[in-house]
Amino acid sequence: DPEAPAPAAPPAVAPVLPGRPDADRPQVRAPGHQPDVANGPPCPWCSTPNRPDRHYCARCAMPLVASSDQATVRAPWWRRLFGGRRQETPWAGDRPRLRRVFDRIGTWITVAVVATLAVLGFMYIPDGVQNTRDHFAKRAPVSPDGIKASRSFPGHNPELLIDKLSNTWWGPGISESGQGQWVEATFNEPTRLLDVIITPGVSTRADKLRESALPHRVKATITMKDGSVKTRDLTLDQGAGGQRRPFRVGEVTKVRFTIESAHAASAKKQVAISEIEFFGPSSANPSS
Repeated sequence: DPEAPAPAAPPAVAPVLPGRPDADRPQVRAPGHQPDVANGPPCPWCSTPNRPDRHYCARCAMPLVASSDQATVRAPWWRRLFGGRRQETPWAGDRPRLRRVFDRIGTWITVAVVATLAVLGFMYIPDGVQNTRDHFAKRAPVSPDGIKASRSFPGHNPELLIDKLSNTWWGPGISESGQGQWVEATFNEPTRLLDVIITPGVSTRADKLRESALPHRVKATITMKDGSVKTRDLTLDQGAGGQRRPFRVGEVTKVRFTIESAHAASAKKQVAISEIEFFGPSSANPSS
Protein backbone atom coordinates (compact mmCIF):
# COMPACT_ATOMS: atom_id res chain seq x y z
CA ASP A 1 0.00 0.00 0.00
CA PRO A 2 1.71 3.25 -1.09
CA GLU A 3 -0.07 5.22 1.61
CA ALA A 4 0.94 2.87 4.51
CA PRO A 5 3.22 4.55 7.08
CA ALA A 6 6.80 3.57 7.00
CA PRO A 7 7.97 1.47 9.99
CA ALA A 8 9.80 3.36 12.74
CA ALA A 9 13.55 3.06 12.80
CA PRO A 10 14.89 0.90 15.64
CA PRO A 11 16.40 2.90 18.54
CA ALA A 12 20.12 3.17 18.81
CA VAL A 13 20.20 1.52 22.34
CA ALA A 14 17.55 -0.94 23.37
CA PRO A 15 16.15 -0.55 26.93
CA VAL A 16 17.21 -3.25 29.43
CA LEU A 17 16.39 -4.08 33.02
CA PRO A 18 18.79 -2.86 35.71
CA GLY A 19 21.54 -5.37 36.02
CA ARG A 20 23.64 -6.56 38.97
CA PRO A 21 27.42 -6.72 38.73
CA ASP A 22 28.78 -10.19 38.91
CA ALA A 23 31.08 -10.73 41.86
CA ASP A 24 34.57 -11.78 41.14
CA ARG A 25 35.25 -15.38 41.77
CA PRO A 26 37.19 -15.75 45.05
CA GLN A 27 40.77 -16.50 44.62
CA VAL A 28 42.41 -19.14 46.75
CA ARG A 29 45.72 -17.88 48.00
CA ALA A 30 48.47 -19.87 49.50
CA PRO A 31 49.41 -19.01 53.12
CA GLY A 32 51.71 -16.06 53.05
CA HIS A 33 54.83 -15.68 55.09
CA GLN A 34 54.64 -13.20 57.97
CA PRO A 35 57.96 -12.42 59.59
CA ASP A 36 56.47 -11.60 63.02
CA VAL A 37 54.48 -14.84 63.30
CA ALA A 38 56.89 -17.25 61.62
CA ASN A 39 57.27 -19.23 64.85
CA GLY A 40 53.64 -19.00 65.89
CA PRO A 41 51.31 -21.99 66.10
CA PRO A 42 49.85 -22.99 62.71
CA CYS A 43 46.13 -23.11 62.16
CA PRO A 44 44.94 -26.73 62.08
CA TRP A 45 42.53 -25.83 59.28
CA CYS A 46 44.56 -23.74 56.82
CA SER A 47 48.11 -24.02 58.23
CA THR A 48 48.49 -20.26 58.53
CA PRO A 49 50.93 -19.20 61.25
CA ASN A 50 49.33 -17.07 63.97
CA ARG A 51 50.51 -15.06 66.93
CA PRO A 52 50.59 -17.02 70.17
CA ASP A 53 48.00 -14.77 71.84
CA ARG A 54 45.30 -15.41 69.23
CA HIS A 55 42.39 -17.78 69.79
CA TYR A 56 41.11 -17.77 66.20
CA CYS A 57 42.99 -17.95 62.94
CA ALA A 58 43.76 -14.58 61.31
CA ARG A 59 42.97 -16.00 57.86
CA CYS A 60 40.10 -18.48 58.15
CA ALA A 61 38.73 -17.48 61.58
CA MET A 62 38.64 -21.09 62.76
CA PRO A 63 39.50 -21.83 66.40
CA LEU A 64 43.10 -22.61 67.17
CA VAL A 65 44.17 -25.47 69.38
CA ALA A 66 45.92 -24.20 72.52
CA SER A 67 49.41 -25.51 72.92
CA SER A 68 50.86 -26.84 76.16
CA ASP A 69 53.22 -23.89 76.58
CA GLN A 70 50.25 -21.49 76.94
CA ALA A 71 49.08 -22.83 80.28
CA THR A 72 47.86 -20.08 82.55
CA VAL A 73 50.26 -19.26 85.39
CA ARG A 74 48.43 -18.67 88.69
CA ALA A 75 49.35 -15.32 90.23
CA PRO A 76 50.38 -15.07 93.93
CA TRP A 77 47.57 -14.64 96.48
CA TRP A 78 48.60 -11.08 97.37
CA ARG A 79 48.51 -10.07 93.70
CA ARG A 80 45.10 -11.67 93.24
CA LEU A 81 43.85 -9.87 96.37
CA PHE A 82 45.13 -6.36 95.66
CA GLY A 83 45.65 -6.46 91.91
CA GLY A 84 42.29 -7.88 90.93
CA ARG A 85 41.69 -10.76 88.63
CA ARG A 86 44.04 -11.41 85.78
CA GLN A 87 42.90 -9.65 82.63
CA GLU A 88 42.73 -12.35 79.97
CA THR A 89 42.09 -11.76 76.27
CA PRO A 90 38.43 -12.66 75.61
CA TRP A 91 37.60 -15.08 72.86
CA ALA A 92 35.89 -13.77 69.74
CA GLY A 93 32.15 -13.73 70.33
CA ASP A 94 32.53 -13.75 74.14
CA ARG A 95 31.54 -10.73 76.15
CA PRO A 96 34.16 -9.90 78.77
CA ARG A 97 32.88 -9.87 82.34
CA LEU A 98 32.42 -6.37 83.70
CA ARG A 99 34.16 -5.81 86.99
CA ARG A 100 31.61 -4.23 89.23
CA VAL A 101 32.34 -1.65 91.90
CA PHE A 102 30.89 -3.95 94.57
CA ASP A 103 33.57 -6.55 93.89
CA ARG A 104 36.35 -4.19 94.91
CA ILE A 105 34.33 -2.86 97.86
CA GLY A 106 33.77 -6.44 99.03
CA THR A 107 37.50 -7.10 98.76
CA TRP A 108 38.39 -4.15 100.96
CA ILE A 109 35.66 -5.01 103.46
CA THR A 110 37.14 -8.50 103.73
CA VAL A 111 40.60 -7.01 104.28
CA ALA A 112 39.23 -4.69 107.00
CA VAL A 113 37.46 -7.57 108.79
CA VAL A 114 40.58 -9.74 108.69
CA ALA A 115 42.74 -6.88 110.00
CA THR A 116 40.25 -6.18 112.82
CA LEU A 117 40.19 -9.84 113.83
CA ALA A 118 43.99 -9.92 113.82
CA VAL A 119 44.19 -6.87 116.11
CA LEU A 120 41.55 -8.24 118.49
CA GLY A 121 43.29 -11.59 118.53
CA PHE A 122 46.60 -9.92 119.36
CA MET A 123 44.91 -8.06 122.23
CA TYR A 124 42.75 -10.81 123.74
CA ILE A 125 44.43 -14.11 122.88
CA PRO A 126 46.99 -13.77 125.74
CA ASP A 127 44.13 -13.27 128.22
CA GLY A 128 42.29 -16.23 126.76
CA VAL A 129 45.38 -18.41 127.08
CA GLN A 130 45.88 -17.31 130.69
CA ASN A 131 42.22 -17.97 131.53
CA THR A 132 42.49 -21.43 130.04
CA ARG A 133 45.58 -22.15 132.11
CA ASP A 134 43.81 -20.88 135.25
CA HIS A 135 40.80 -23.08 134.55
CA PHE A 136 42.87 -26.25 134.40
CA ALA A 137 45.51 -25.24 136.95
CA LYS A 138 45.90 -27.23 140.14
CA ARG A 139 44.86 -25.12 143.13
CA ALA A 140 47.12 -24.56 146.10
CA PRO A 141 46.46 -22.58 149.32
CA VAL A 142 47.97 -19.09 149.45
CA SER A 143 48.33 -17.44 152.85
CA PRO A 144 48.37 -13.63 153.13
CA ASP A 145 51.25 -11.97 154.94
CA GLY A 146 49.02 -9.69 156.98
CA ILE A 147 45.38 -8.94 157.78
CA LYS A 148 43.52 -6.10 159.47
CA ALA A 149 39.92 -4.97 159.98
CA SER A 150 37.91 -1.78 160.33
CA ARG A 151 37.05 -2.84 163.90
CA SER A 152 36.86 -6.08 165.88
CA PHE A 153 34.87 -7.59 168.74
CA PRO A 154 37.09 -8.18 171.78
CA GLY A 155 38.75 -11.58 171.58
CA HIS A 156 37.87 -12.04 167.91
CA ASN A 157 40.61 -10.28 165.98
CA PRO A 158 40.95 -10.53 162.16
CA GLU A 159 43.97 -12.86 162.51
CA LEU A 160 41.46 -15.59 163.39
CA LEU A 161 40.22 -15.47 159.78
CA ILE A 162 43.45 -17.01 158.47
CA ASP A 163 44.31 -19.42 161.33
CA LYS A 164 42.88 -22.43 159.41
CA LEU A 165 40.56 -23.26 162.33
CA SER A 166 36.80 -23.63 161.87
CA ASN A 167 35.74 -22.84 165.45
CA THR A 168 37.19 -19.32 165.64
CA TRP A 169 35.66 -16.22 164.05
CA TRP A 170 35.90 -12.49 163.47
CA GLY A 171 33.13 -9.98 164.13
CA PRO A 172 33.01 -6.17 163.99
CA GLY A 173 31.37 -5.89 167.41
CA ILE A 174 28.28 -4.03 166.17
CA SER A 175 24.75 -5.34 165.75
CA GLU A 176 22.61 -5.60 162.65
CA SER A 177 24.23 -6.32 159.24
CA GLY A 178 27.59 -4.66 159.84
CA GLN A 179 27.26 -2.75 156.58
CA GLY A 180 30.48 -0.94 155.67
CA GLN A 181 32.72 -3.00 157.96
CA TRP A 182 35.72 -4.60 156.26
CA VAL A 183 38.71 -6.89 156.58
CA GLU A 184 41.82 -6.50 154.45
CA ALA A 185 44.45 -9.12 153.54
CA THR A 186 47.87 -8.05 152.24
CA PHE A 187 50.58 -9.86 150.29
CA ASN A 188 54.23 -8.82 150.38
CA GLU A 189 54.82 -10.27 146.90
CA PRO A 190 52.40 -9.85 143.97
CA THR A 191 50.30 -13.01 143.94
CA ARG A 192 47.94 -14.54 141.41
CA LEU A 193 44.67 -15.67 142.99
CA LEU A 194 42.21 -18.08 141.41
CA ASP A 195 39.61 -18.86 144.09
CA VAL A 196 38.51 -17.69 147.52
CA ILE A 197 36.59 -19.63 150.17
CA ILE A 198 34.58 -17.69 152.76
CA THR A 199 33.07 -19.52 155.73
CA PRO A 200 30.21 -17.41 157.21
CA GLY A 201 29.12 -17.61 160.82
CA VAL A 202 30.92 -18.51 164.02
CA SER A 203 31.56 -22.12 162.97
CA THR A 204 31.16 -24.60 160.16
CA ARG A 205 28.52 -26.47 162.18
CA ALA A 206 24.95 -26.01 161.00
CA ASP A 207 23.56 -25.87 164.56
CA LYS A 208 25.51 -22.66 165.22
CA LEU A 209 24.23 -20.65 162.24
CA ARG A 210 21.64 -18.83 164.36
CA GLU A 211 24.22 -17.47 166.79
CA SER A 212 25.23 -14.65 164.42
CA ALA A 213 24.22 -12.80 161.28
CA LEU A 214 25.72 -14.20 158.09
CA PRO A 215 27.32 -12.04 155.38
CA HIS A 216 25.21 -11.95 152.22
CA ARG A 217 26.70 -9.49 149.72
CA VAL A 218 30.39 -8.73 149.97
CA LYS A 219 32.40 -6.40 147.75
CA ALA A 220 36.04 -7.34 147.18
CA THR A 221 38.32 -4.39 146.37
CA ILE A 222 41.55 -5.68 144.82
CA THR A 223 44.72 -3.60 144.61
CA MET A 224 47.15 -4.64 141.88
CA LYS A 225 50.94 -4.40 141.70
CA ASP A 226 50.79 -1.26 139.57
CA GLY A 227 48.37 0.46 141.96
CA SER A 228 45.23 -0.10 139.86
CA VAL A 229 42.07 -1.26 141.61
CA LYS A 230 39.55 -3.90 140.58
CA THR A 231 36.32 -4.96 142.25
CA ARG A 232 34.47 -8.24 142.56
CA ASP A 233 30.92 -8.67 143.88
CA LEU A 234 30.50 -11.85 145.90
CA THR A 235 27.13 -13.26 146.98
CA LEU A 236 27.12 -15.81 149.80
CA ASP A 237 24.42 -18.34 150.62
CA GLN A 238 22.70 -18.75 153.96
CA GLY A 239 24.33 -22.05 154.77
CA ALA A 240 27.02 -23.68 156.86
CA GLY A 241 30.53 -24.45 155.69
CA GLY A 242 32.94 -22.82 153.33
CA GLN A 243 31.66 -21.30 150.10
CA ARG A 244 34.06 -21.23 147.14
CA ARG A 245 33.87 -18.39 144.66
CA PRO A 246 36.01 -17.83 141.51
CA PHE A 247 38.50 -15.02 142.04
CA ARG A 248 40.78 -15.03 139.00
CA VAL A 249 43.05 -12.03 139.20
CA GLY A 250 46.83 -11.65 138.96
CA GLU A 251 49.56 -9.51 140.54
CA VAL A 252 47.54 -8.89 143.73
CA THR A 253 49.05 -7.02 146.66
CA LYS A 254 45.92 -6.29 148.73
CA VAL A 255 42.30 -7.52 148.97
CA ARG A 256 39.63 -5.78 151.05
CA PHE A 257 36.28 -7.49 151.76
CA THR A 258 33.52 -4.99 152.61
CA ILE A 259 30.20 -6.24 154.00
CA GLU A 260 27.19 -4.73 152.21
CA SER A 261 24.33 -6.86 153.61
CA ALA A 262 23.74 -9.86 155.85
CA HIS A 263 21.34 -12.74 156.38
CA ALA A 264 19.35 -12.94 159.65
CA ALA A 265 20.54 -9.52 160.85
CA SER A 266 19.00 -8.27 164.09
CA ALA A 267 19.70 -5.92 166.98
CA LYS A 268 20.87 -8.87 169.12
CA LYS A 269 23.34 -10.31 166.59
CA GLN A 270 26.52 -9.22 164.91
CA VAL A 271 27.78 -10.48 161.57
CA ALA A 272 30.54 -13.08 161.84
CA ILE A 273 33.01 -14.76 159.48
CA SER A 274 34.81 -17.90 160.54
CA GLU A 275 37.48 -18.24 157.83
CA ILE A 276 38.78 -16.68 154.59
CA GLU A 277 41.02 -18.86 152.42
CA PHE A 278 42.83 -17.93 149.22
CA PHE A 279 43.88 -20.31 146.45
CA GLY A 280 46.23 -19.81 143.54
CA PRO A 281 48.10 -21.94 141.00
CA SER A 282 50.35 -24.59 142.47
CA SER A 283 53.32 -22.46 141.41
CA ALA A 284 52.12 -19.45 143.44
CA ASN A 285 53.47 -18.41 146.84
CA PRO A 286 53.78 -21.44 149.13
CA SER A 287 51.41 -21.47 152.06
CA SER A 288 53.00 -20.68 155.37
